[in-house]
Amino acid sequence: MSPQLSLFATSCLPRLSLETPTVPHGLASLVATGTKLWLDSVDPDLVREARAKGATGATSNPVIISDLIKTGRFDRRIGELVAAGHDDHTIAWTLADDLVRDAQGVFHDVWETSHGNDGWVSFELDPLIEDSAGGLSDDDRVARYVELGMAWSAGQPNRMIKVPATPAGIRALEHLAAAGVPLNVTLIFTRAQYERARDAIWKGASRRPSLTSFKSVYSVFVSRIDVYTAHHVPSLSPAAQGMLAIANAKRVWMDNQDFWRTHRTPLAQEIVFASTGVKQAGVDPCFYVTALAGADIQTNPPATNEAADSPSRTFTRTIDQLPPAAVLAELDAAVDMQRLETVLMDEGLEKFVAPQKALLALIAAKR
Repeated sequence: MSPQLSLFATSCLPRLSLETPTVPHGLASLVATGTKLWLDSVDPDLVREARAKGATGATSNPVIISDLIKTGRFDRRIGELVAAGHDDHTIAWTLADDLVRDAQGVFHDVWETSHGNDGWVSFELDPLIEDSAGGLSDDDRVARYVELGMAWSAGQPNRMIKVPATPAGIRALEHLAAAGVPLNVTLIFTRAQYERARDAIWKGASRRPSLTSFKSVYSVFVSRIDVYTAHHVPSLSPAAQGMLAIANAKRVWMDNQDFWRTHRTPLAQEIVFASTGVKQAGVDPCFYVTALAGADIQTNPPATNEAADSPSRTFTRTIDQLPPAAVLAELDAAVDMQRLETVLMDEGLEKFVAPQKALLALIAAKR
């Protein structure tokens, strides 16, 4: 073979790559397991940072909004609203609307490319509806949830309306789902709560002429469960203590998988694993993130995402791996889930009512 032909033959051979394939780490590896990452904040700076790191949605609540306003970053906007003659309540909700609307803009491309399956930002309705000092009857609360849910969702393509899984909230879900409102049911602590919320939403959605745009998610609170057992069920064995939150969240996820497998919809009806920041001292900050990786949605606080984004972390799918049978049996025998639901719901509502009142006082003080 001539030198020219030899060179041609050699140049036609495929080149073998000596580079090691890139293995994702940190948040990229979490997303690679199948988890959708939604930021538990609507701080404009953090939203853009999270989007760059793979987040595809965000959530808000009264605590988040109140903490943002306390920073003073929005005093100029408050001044404009005061000058326009608005009262404190209107100013508070206009600010919440501004922040959520801004986040919606960041994630709107995700919403479009996923055809409405992702890219959502949650807007939580007024927590004062559940304030015991407000004097509202249960029927009044239901009517208020429906009224506000319809109003705050109108004209907002990638906004979800967040409704708590209280008796009044669950009653309102059927009406809102029937009207086409995308829903995020929050403050879910037990499987029974999830089932009541899901059934109400499905009943309402079934009244719609089409399920094409039907979307609902169910926010199961995680870390507060283990705080509860540490205080109220200290007799749990070392193997079981600190495991109820994971077992409970995974069981709800499995229930949700089973239900929608036989109730098919164009869009996914998903679980949101909320309150994933570790509250116990000495526990890996990514304890819950790791245990729930692999499906549906995690709404992690910014500090938890920061820990999860370490180059030393690599996540794998673990969502369908329950704790050992002996641990599950002990938890089932020792924990009264109805009492847990009552205690954590009362605490959860107060944790949202108090910041809302403080926000209104803060705005009044800035006049």
